[in-house]
Amino acid sequence: MDRARKEQVVQELGHIFESSGVVVVSHYAGLTVADMEDFRNRMREAGGSVRVAKNRLAKIALKGTRCEGIADYLNGMTVLAYSEDTVSAARVVESYASDNSSLVILGGAIGDVLLDREGVKTLSTMPSRDELLGMIASCLSSPASGIAAAVGSPASNMASILSTIEERKAA
Repeated sequence: MDRARKEQVVQELGHIFESSGVVVVSHYAGLTVADMEDFRNRMREAGGSVRVAKNRLAKIALKGTRCEGIADYLNGMTVLAYSEDTVSAARVVESYASDNSSLVILGGAIGDVLLDREGVKTLSTMPSRDELLGMIASCLSSPASGIAAAVGSPASNMASILSTIEERKAA
């Protein structure tokens, strides 16, 4: 790889480290090409990406970034999984690692917060931004639907009573 290409890779990696909500570092020794392609596809479906880069170039790109601490994880055959959503990449990596023992999660970062293996696991169980917004919307609409049911309930009860009275008069 020539110097210009290396500079371009460092710049691309720097952008990944700065703009991603989460970056997860894993060892991928033993994954076949088909496994890696499956991993990439799962990550793409979740809105994330996977990047394999030389550790030396990744460490250069990490200097001065928020997640500079993950440089310690960059030893051996490492793969970077990242996404804008702070949960998606962790969830996919955790899921894939449970299905395939060749992918070993080392740690990661959410901005300047470093995560160890257990931190990534905990993050993967948290709801995503979209799920949280759905929960909030549900909580907000729940009281309104309860009020509408309570307001409409006396009217339906009154109608039921009137129809019962009419049936008794007719009988």
